[in-house]
Amino acid sequence: MSAPQIPVAKITDSHCHTDFPDFADELPQVIERAVGAGVHRMVTICTKLKNVAQVRDISEKFAPVFWAAGTHPMSAAEEPLVSVADLVELAKHPKFVAIGETGLDYHYTADSMDVQQESLRIHIEAARQTGLPLIIHARAADDDMARILTEEHKAGAYSCVMHCFSSSRALGMAALDLGFYLSMSGITAFPKSQELRDIFCEVPKDRILVETDAPYLAPPPYRGRRNEPSYVAHTAMKAAETFGMNYADFAAQTEANFERLFAKAVL
Repeated sequence: MSAPQIPVAKITDSHCHTDFPDFADELPQVIERAVGAGVHRMVTICTKLKNVAQVRDISEKFAPVFWAAGTHPMSAAEEPLVSVADLVELAKHPKFVAIGETGLDYHYTADSMDVQQESLRIHIEAARQTGLPLIIHARAADDDMARILTEEHKAGAYSCVMHCFSSSRALGMAALDLGFYLSMSGITAFPKSQELRDIFCEVPKDRILVETDAPYLAPPPYRGRRNEPSYVAHTAMKAAETFGMNYADFAAQTEANFERLFAKAVL
């Protein structure tokens, strides 16, 4: 199946993992393809702080790449507990634009829920202190996630994106009520994801981002293959259809949204 032709418009992949071994043999070409598809900016995420140097180096080598760092909830029990001071120090780098990803994942790692929650609260405090947005991963933990995000927001405001949002409507609305953003991944373009698209139809257009989560979750027509930042255009094309918008207008809307939230990443 050949890929549909998508008009080139400036767009940002707000969440990818270019340091993963999936890209080791051709990262320059992956970045080049992204830029050719209009993806003029991408945020690559460090999920284990022991990998900071590698992720930072990618951002320094490739002009379109910015970065963020945190401890992924699925690794929270295996990695040393990060400190607020550690994250604040990382945030001094000129291309470091967000805190995380952090969050809660009880699907495979419910046995570590206590340390996940402790780690999440540390990352939230770092987001407060730096003024950078928080990147949240949430899976099979909707009630605790909504509760902690709300408790912490009452204790002191911070900004946030629910990355790769595919949780319940209740968690999505709770996040929106706090002023947060929801990010559309390739999942939203899957044929069987109509229920998720219906949730996004309730989201204000100025609170939506798009992402790949590459190398995972490639959208059609690449589903089942390695995802890469250039494919965010396919996710965005399906999203534009969902909102009844043309692609260029939807891309421009997500660009404005990204720059409002990730203000440090404005080119």
